[in-house]
Amino acid sequence: MSEISASNTDDRSERLEYVSEHLLSRAAVLVRLLVRQVRSDEISRTEMGVLGILAEGPRRITELSELEGVAQPTMTLLVKRLQEKGWVVRDGLPDDGRVVIVSLTAQGRSAQQRLRAQFLAALRADLDGLSDRELQRLAVATRTLGSFVDQLQRRSDR
Repeated sequence: MSEISASNTDDRSERLEYVSEHLLSRAAVLVRLLVRQVRSDEISRTEMGVLGILAEGPRRITELSELEGVAQPTMTLLVKRLQEKGWVVRDGLPDDGRVVIVSLTAQGRSAQQRLRAQFLAALRADLDGLSDRELQRLAVATRTLGSFVDQLQRRSDR
């Protein structure tokens, strides 16, 4: 292997290690900081995540649990709180009463959109403080992350 290709391999290995170690924790901190800026007593971060998932379409309780990384009993309680607020409805499948499908109501969609707008406004204000170069680099990274997520979703749908 030539010296140049060995160096490229080392750089790739270092980048792979860096992204593997830091991407998720940095994304989680970003979300926590935005939650803190918006400070909504109306809804928790997890509830907002569930509303965001449901904005894409109805889901089973088990799917919501997996996507949010919480135990099924925890998700059941969370969905119950959202239902009490009038933001979701729970329905069973006609052919399998054990399966619970959760859907967003019109009121839930409105709450999700309103809260999302607050988060986006906070993020835009923070991004506005970046230099043009930093913003360009972050835009490229965001597109790359989007492609990566799309690939992972296609793999998990198989």
